[in-house]
Amino acid sequence: MQLKIMPKKKRLPAGRVALILFLCQMISALEVPLDLVQPPTITQQSPKDYIIDPRENIVIQCEAKGKPPPSFSWTRNGTHFDIDKDPLVTMKPGSGTLTINIMSEGKAETYEGVYQCTARNERGAAISNNIVVRPSRSPLWTKEKLEPITLRNGQSLVLPCRPPLGLPPPIIFWMDNSFQRLPQSERVSQGLNGDLYFSNVLPEDTREDYICYARFNHTQTIQQKQPISVKVISAKPNRERPPTFLTPEGNTSNKEELRGNVLSLECIAEGLPTPVIYWIKEDGTLPTNRTFYRNFKKTLQIIQVSEADSGNYQCIAKNALGAIHHTISVTVKAAPYWILAPQNLVLSPGEDGSLICRANGNPKPRISWLSNGVPIEIAPDDPSRKIDGDTIIFSNVQERSSAVYQCNASNEYGYLLANAFVNVLAEPPRILTSANTLYQVIANRPALLDCAFFGSPLPTIEWFKGAKGSALRDDIYVLHENGTLEIPVAQKDSTGTYTCVARNKLGMAKNEVHLEIKDPTRIIKQPEYAVVQRGSTVSFECKVKHDHTLTLTITWLKDNGELPSDGRFTVDKDHLEVADVRDSDGGAYTCVANTTLDMVSASAVLSVVDVPNPPFDLELTDQLDKSVQLSWTPGDDNNNPIIKFIIEYEDAMHEAGLWHHQTEVPGMQTTAQLKLSPYVNYSFRVMAVNSLGRSLPSEPSEQYLTKAAEPDTNPMAVEGLGSEPDNLVITWKPLNGFESNGPGLQYKVSWRQKDGDDEWASVVVANVSKYIVSGTPTFVPYLIKVQALNDVGFAPEPAVVMGHSGEDLPMVAPGNVHVNVVNSTLAEVNWDPVPLKSIRGHLQGYRIYYWKAQEGSLKRNRRHIEKKILTFQGNKTHGMLPGLEPFSHYALNVRVVNGKGEGPASPDRVFNTPEGVPSAPSSLKIINPTLDSLTLEWDPPSRPNGILTEYTLKYQPINSTHELGPLVDLKIPANKTRWTLKNLNFSTRYKFYFYAQTAAGSGSQITEEAVTTVDEGKLAMASRQVDIATQGWFIGLMCAVALLILILLIVCFIRRNKGGKYPVKEKEDAHADPEIQPMKEDDGTFGEYSDAEDHKPLKKGSRTPSDRTVKKEDSDDSLVDYGEGVNGQFNEDGSFIGQYSGKKEKEPAEGNESSEAPSPVNAMNSFV
Repeated sequence: MQLKIMPKKKRLPAGRVALILFLCQMISALEVPLDLVQPPTITQQSPKDYIIDPRENIVIQCEAKGKPPPSFSWTRNGTHFDIDKDPLVTMKPGSGTLTINIMSEGKAETYEGVYQCTARNERGAAISNNIVVRPSRSPLWTKEKLEPITLRNGQSLVLPCRPPLGLPPPIIFWMDNSFQRLPQSERVSQGLNGDLYFSNVLPEDTREDYICYARFNHTQTIQQKQPISVKVISAKPNRERPPTFLTPEGNTSNKEELRGNVLSLECIAEGLPTPVIYWIKEDGTLPTNRTFYRNFKKTLQIIQVSEADSGNYQCIAKNALGAIHHTISVTVKAAPYWILAPQNLVLSPGEDGSLICRANGNPKPRISWLSNGVPIEIAPDDPSRKIDGDTIIFSNVQERSSAVYQCNASNEYGYLLANAFVNVLAEPPRILTSANTLYQVIANRPALLDCAFFGSPLPTIEWFKGAKGSALRDDIYVLHENGTLEIPVAQKDSTGTYTCVARNKLGMAKNEVHLEIKDPTRIIKQPEYAVVQRGSTVSFECKVKHDHTLTLTITWLKDNGELPSDGRFTVDKDHLEVADVRDSDGGAYTCVANTTLDMVSASAVLSVVDVPNPPFDLELTDQLDKSVQLSWTPGDDNNNPIIKFIIEYEDAMHEAGLWHHQTEVPGMQTTAQLKLSPYVNYSFRVMAVNSLGRSLPSEPSEQYLTKAAEPDTNPMAVEGLGSEPDNLVITWKPLNGFESNGPGLQYKVSWRQKDGDDEWASVVVANVSKYIVSGTPTFVPYLIKVQALNDVGFAPEPAVVMGHSGEDLPMVAPGNVHVNVVNSTLAEVNWDPVPLKSIRGHLQGYRIYYWKAQEGSLKRNRRHIEKKILTFQGNKTHGMLPGLEPFSHYALNVRVVNGKGEGPASPDRVFNTPEGVPSAPSSLKIINPTLDSLTLEWDPPSRPNGILTEYTLKYQPINSTHELGPLVDLKIPANKTRWTLKNLNFSTRYKFYFYAQTAAGSGSQITEEAVTTVDEGKLAMASRQVDIATQGWFIGLMCAVALLILILLIVCFIRRNKGGKYPVKEKEDAHADPEIQPMKEDDGTFGEYSDAEDHKPLKKGSRTPSDRTVKKEDSDDSLVDYGEGVNGQFNEDGSFIGQYSGKKEKEPAEGNESSEAPSPVNAMNSFV
């Protein structure tokens, strides 16, 4: 059976992506065997832009293959290059590679130009790209006189580099006279043009050896600029200023980049304090996996840029005094790139085919065709060829149609050139894969069996497995276009011999390969992460399970390298032990288990750690009114990187000895610009933090007292609530000393009625957080504000807050209270709301008091009655009273509730609940059992929930198999508590169901069971009867019956399986037997013998004794209980694989009319 090509619409698991890429490479690499005639193919050539070292010989590569072997020729700058006339130029024998010997004489500049190679044989000509040869250049800097630069502390500075133009462009870096790189930071950094930018200078920037170096990698030379001298005057720094851009200039700029390149955008700003740069893309987001920030975020890079990355990018420079932005408009152009490059085409005479050349770019590239290196418009005509834009269509080709075609796609940014030959051949199939190749694959991984082939016309490929050539099913295997057979998930049963067969109209070829499946290597116990102290011992364990036919090696690595050659490291089978652990031993330890087929690894990290040592050398600089710069030197991180630094401050004036959190900075930062508040005597300390914890605090810095100022904020949590009906209590959260911003902190408290025309009343208080306004009306809304002030001035205008004067108890009770009884346990209460003015406070809700009362004694016993309360939140006008008792007399009243308490109660309303069903009788007892009677006694229900009308008694007998008999229904008057039942069966168990009833219905029932007494005379007679099942003769008879059944079963099985077993292939070839059913195609099972009797159910005979005495039940395991159904099956070797099936019957067994041997089951029935 021929396997189908893998469908294009089939979705593949992600894990097979790498496999499919590999197969695609194999498909694209299919080639005509070199022993067959074929046009030339360029196999190697120099790059299009070929920069050479002028100190070495020039080698221009051009290699090609073909049959017959091709000859080579060159053009230079579009004209024939006669290498025989130039003694310095030689061509490598059997190749087109040129060597130009300029080391002996001549100059590289003489051989600059555009070169193209042509490889030609009788079947066509292939051409190389245009190779532009240019010598590299590393010119010196021009002589210039550089004046020393002097500027004040805090100013910005740009040191120009302006390197000489080289080929290729040089790499720029700044160093000093000692060849030490100058440190760079957010404040000092190098731009893309090589200039050195200072956002603001500091005294430590003073030096006389700022030197720009240019490294020309192609010639391995370094050129340097004259040193630049910079002097920073250590005066009071310039005032803080918002950012401005040093580069680029203006508000907008443009940038053009080619598709596939790296887009680099740069913004460098100056300002004090140093600005921070942010990047955004207008109307879009930056690509997460392709975006990188360089040079302290001053440079944005997007790799593999595409047309979708075009748009406006905005860089934002920001510091404490402001922000500025610059917009860069990016346009992405594209040199031509392939959508579908033409591929070599092998056709047999008379076949059709096509070459397709599709490319894209921006702008759209122009497609042109050449034939054997000649524009196709002027190439010799070929009647089998038709050109249709980017496609050449071939029909009814002949041997003369063989040629090499070139497709050229070009625009203003570059070109693409591809060679593709048309080779007309008539060849029978041949398989190129070596015979009897052995493939070994790990289980559950893909297996790829190669069948590289060639033939013209293109052969079809079939795969078979096994010596007898059973065809492979295409739902399990995948056949790829290059002939490779893929087993997506190889299992143990995939082991075997596979045969690949290639056919076309000229012949057939086949090849056998072998596949073995091995168990995967697994690490069953991985090394575990360890944290240890210096000087201790640590051990890592790595237990591995692998295929025993493969050789296993276990290697230990440290940080992906070899273990240190140190006696402290001991490897013993699956263990690694490190003694006397040092700081340098920290790192990742990897166990690598290798076989010839697979490799697994597991890693664990060893950390030799401690909390950092505290920072030291704290220094305050740039001391301004509201900011200061703090710098420090980090302590030892103890082999665990510092994550961050925590900066704390102490206010010695207001809270001496109490340290507060100021800010946190990343672990790589050792300076921080700190915002300060007025009128605080600051000192600072720093703590370093790593993953284990924080260091001890550093020594405090020097103290720094800031100037006083008016408060920045007003008190928070301002409230106005009355504590009495005639006052208003205004409270607030006072400012702390840190927030006061100066001496003499006070509060201006102001208030007025919200709905009145009064002016604001105010008072200034100090050292309090509460003020009481007396003599206010009850529950009136007030507008309140509290403003902070000190000796310097007032805080900003505060927000206005609304409050209320004190509440009083409500004056009025809810009116129009009425009750609607819903059912025996639920009532609905309705009332009219109390007017808001009468509530005199915030309405909390309404509260219902209700209680169960005796009629006529409502007022007399109210003090001793337990009342229940339900509260309904908000402005409700109704509520439900659940859980009432049926057939009861209730009373209730309603009260309104505010924040002060309850108002007066409404007049009491009384209501009655209707009758309900009663509860179950309190008890049920059965006394005085006799042979035929039982007496029942009971107590009435504890909750009658009405007037009892009667009792209902139901009872029924229960036999020995727990089956229930007929149900008897009996009505009993409600005034009875005892009842006797007569005429019952002796020695019989009865079940009783008893419940009470009211006019509302029946209540819950109570159940009980009881037994009448036994007739002693009949019991004695039964005990004298002999149980036949205990007699010895009966036991012997049953054993004989069982033996006979076993013999009959053996005879039956032999008769059914006569003929033995048949191999599948022999059965297919044998003549059909009318007695034998064919193999079922759906499940692969064989047919079976059948007769009409197989479908008759066998019924169990009755064995009930005639004397009606109850005996032990017969065994359910007897074969009598089963019959032979149609489900019995036999396997190929004649063994019985069916099961007995059937249905138990209680009727006597019927006679068997079958003419065949008696059934074992019927035989069993005949004995009983």
